[in-house]
Amino acid sequence: MARPWLHLCICLQISGFCTNLLLSQTPKDILAQTNNETEILCELKKEHAGVYWYRWSQERQNFEFLVFSNLLGKTTYGANISQDKFSVHGTSSRSSYSLHISHLHASDNGTYYCSVSQSSQLLLGSGTRLGVVDVLPLPLRTTQAPRTKKPLRHVTKSKTAGKKGACNPLVWLPLTASILVLLLSLVPTAYRLHRLRRRLWLRIHRQ
Repeated sequence: MARPWLHLCICLQISGFCTNLLLSQTPKDILAQTNNETEILCELKKEHAGVYWYRWSQERQNFEFLVFSNLLGKTTYGANISQDKFSVHGTSSRSSYSLHISHLHASDNGTYYCSVSQSSQLLLGSGTRLGVVDVLPLPLRTTQAPRTKKPLRHVTKSKTAGKKGACNPLVWLPLTASILVLLLSLVPTAYRLHRLRRRLWLRIHRQ
């Protein structure tokens, strides 16, 4: 096992050097609450002898071997690793493995990697960052902007227009009668002016 560990150290020094398309690891990030449990999935593109699981702790600055599960389902745990906390489950086709972590605690924070051994190298998955908190943050509530009401147009109808239009007989008959009375009152005045004008004309010519 010396050579795989040597290549594993090289992978840690050069980020992504040994990540491979043969492994697909999900999810990318997990935020879980203390005393709960979570699961990380690792899918294999081709069959291997088994899957290793490691944890990188940024706080402790160490890369820790957790557990190895072979094709027969037999598991081998690392030093001081609790079997009650970590367990590995594989599908019948052995094309995917899941790491189950229970009784979560702040000490479980870190980035978890699934890995397979190939040609004396340990090929790493993309990694899953696990964060354990006492209280999960509340989800952001999306608030919709209040809808602006369009101002309503108030149309005021005139009283005259409301009575069958402007051609209502009740409107134009009194108006016509007033005009006729005015014209008739002007007739005598016009006649007197005509007679006075004629008298003045005759008087001027007699002189």
